Amino acid sequence: MPTCPLCTSVDTAFYHRDSRREYHCCRRCALVFVPPAFRLAPEAERAVYDQHENAPDDPGYRRFLSRLFVPLRERLSDGACGLDFGAGPGPTLSVMFEEAGHSMAIYDPFYAPDSSVLEHTYDFITATEVVEHLFSPGRELARLADLLRPGGWLGLMTKRFTDHAAFTQWHYILDPTHVSFFSEASFRWLAGELELGIEFPAADVVLLQRR
Repeated sequence: MPTCPLCTSVDTAFYHRDSRREYHCCRRCALVFVPPAFRLAPEAERAVYDQHENAPDDPGYRRFLSRLFVPLRERLSDGACGLDFGAGPGPTLSVMFEEAGHSMAIYDPFYAPDSSVLEHTYDFITATEVVEHLFSPGRELARLADLLRPGGWLGLMTKRFTDHAAFTQWHYILDPTHVSFFSEASFRWLAGELELGIEFPAADVVLLQRR
């Protein structure tokens, strides 16, 4: 069985198969993931992202991002500085926070690959529709948690699955770039492992706080 990319456990099991790929589940942290053999190559992965047409002047996209923006903004001090991780081809959440008075850095491995921003610390970090794309979510999320100042927030936006029956009919698994699927149990495991506080303000939002 493949190793879990969140907790590195080898206690994993086959979970589901569709016409394109397999999905396995970790018995330790409850992450469901796509084994490496079924992942896209970087060129094919970017080709999917290049089709995205999100932009700051799209009110519908702003409403979508507000599901994370609003609860996180309520928890920030004036002038808090942040990092938008996985900003994509049309950074928008960073613009929304800048409009609210927060200085922002952005990082994206394809579109804003300046890794120097990952050498600083921040009052908050956002990652919207990002963690489901991560090949190594355990390593990446631990790195982001390390960049938080004491009391800082890590705001994540991703859809969560509830059970096997729902997973097999879930539109979220149809995207070939989605490879890591979290449940509430997975996030609670992560919070415990990284010693972070955790809140679930929406069905697709989780807020983690460095104590």
